[in-house]
Amino acid sequence: MANEIRQVDYYYTMVPDKPGEAARVLAGLRDAGANLVAFSGFPEGRKGQLDFVPSDPAAFVQAAKKLGLSLSKKRIAFLVQGDDQPGAAAEFMEKLGAAKINVVSMQGISSGAGRFGAILWVKSADVKKTAKVLGVA
Repeated sequence: MANEIRQVDYYYTMVPDKPGEAARVLAGLRDAGANLVAFSGFPEGRKGQLDFVPSDPAAFVQAAKKLGLSLSKKRIAFLVQGDDQPGAAAEFMEKLGAAKINVVSMQGISSGAGRFGAILWVKSADVKKTAKVLGVA
């Protein structure tokens, strides 16, 4: 089966870089009924950056506001899902490299049951070109 690649909205927020901050935010979003299809967190300077890819962006933004989170404006990422196999990410990464698109960040994971997923980010100026190269409608 071919990879399914789609363009998704994402948002980020900055939090103190200390134990439990991501857990606090994720629990609050869970309790508000916000569902995420992807999440990434990492240190950024003296803070932590939390990236969220919600299944329902409007519901997510509403839940985040109730929690008092200061969100970035809506941004675009690409979500890849497919059958897990050796080099599962190589095909789409090779296409991007050949098109001279620099991937800012990518995380991939085997999700079990023979499936994998990945989320990748490119510069805003490269979103349209990336969508075209990856065949995203």
